[in-house]
Amino acid sequence: MVAVRRSLVELVRDERAFRAWYDQVAPRVYAYLVSRSSSAVIAEELTQQTFITAVRQASTFDGRENAVPWLIGIARHHLSGHFRTLEREERRRQRIVLQELSVADEGREWARLRQRDAVGRALRGLPAMQRAVLVLRFFDRLSVRDVAAEIGRSESATESLLGRARAAFERAYEEAPDAD
Repeated sequence: MVAVRRSLVELVRDERAFRAWYDQVAPRVYAYLVSRSSSAVIAEELTQQTFITAVRQASTFDGRENAVPWLIGIARHHLSGHFRTLEREERRRQRIVLQELSVADEGREWARLRQRDAVGRALRGLPAMQRAVLVLRFFDRLSVRDVAAEIGRSESATESLLGRARAAFERAYEEAPDAD
């Protein structure tokens, strides 16, 4: 691994050294993100955002030999932001669906929504924030307090969300069709 003995600020100024360092550490950041996000495209975008933030905040790096934990912290912050954005979008879509239901034939619309939800469940598994808390708590092994700090909620709200996420995960898992 390219040593980060020089300050990260100096490394950023030396394009060749930065490229060598980036080529070594970017796959680890990407691997972290792809294992926790919904797609490779999202992981690539978040990896780039992570390095943009790292370059902008290079002076905050504490100078340790291995910068990967620092980068993973930045990546985790961007991933949490991504999940929060997904949650807002899901709430907005739900409001739109409720408005459509008041106008459309309810029986036919409900059947179509159930079918779409089943497909969505198979693809995504859980709502974004529920995915986020489960990933942060069980993949990253963060405490409930740390998860709450990451998602910007109180500990009790996070514990409640975790309980709902676990129950939803169990239902989705039980309902998932067998993969042949």
